Amino acid sequence: MLMLKLERAVNRVSDLFGKAAAVLFVLLLFNVFYDVVSRYAFNDVSIAMQEMEWHLFALMFLLGVPFTLRADAHVRVDIIYDRLSLRKRAWIDLTGTLCLLLPFCLLVGWYGVGFAYESFLLGESSGDPGGLAYRWLIKAAIPFAFFATALSGFGLALKSVNTLRGLSVADIQGDRA
Repeated sequence: MLMLKLERAVNRVSDLFGKAAAVLFVLLLFNVFYDVVSRYAFNDVSIAMQEMEWHLFALMFLLGVPFTLRADAHVRVDIIYDRLSLRKRAWIDLTGTLCLLLPFCLLVGWYGVGFAYESFLLGESSGDPGGLAYRWLIKAAIPFAFFATALSGFGLALKSVNTLRGLSVADIQGDRA
C-alpha cells in the first residue's frame, strides 16, 4: 500500500508540471499575440518579447515532458507493445526506465547544473541589445526539467512494480487516476 501511495504522490507532482506547462502555453499565446500586434499595427519590435517567446516555449516543453511521461502520452512505436499483456508491458516499462530513462535524465540533470551555474557566475545575458538578462534562469530550467522527468520516471517504475504485484493506484479509495 505504501508503494501505491508513493506512486500517487509522484503522479500528483507530475500533474502539477503538466498544469504549469498549460499555463505557460497560455502565456506564450498572449506573448506572441502582443508581439505580432505591436509589430504589424504599431511597427514596434521588442527583442525582449521575442526572446520571451522562446523562453516560454522551452519552459512549456521542458515541464510538459514529465507530465507526458506520467500520462503515457509520449511518442513510441506501439506495434508490438500494445499487443503484449499488462505484465509484459510493465516489465518493458520497468527495464526501460531503470536502464535508459533514469540514467539519462540524471546524467543530463547533473551536468546541466554546472551549465546553469557557469552562466550564473558569468552573469550571462542576451547578446542582443534590449534582450533579456539572467540567461542562467532559462539554463537552470534544463536540469530542473530532467530531474522532474526522472521523478516522473520513478513514478513509472513504481507503477510497473505495482502492476507486477497486481496493484493499481485506482485501488486507493478516492483517487482520480
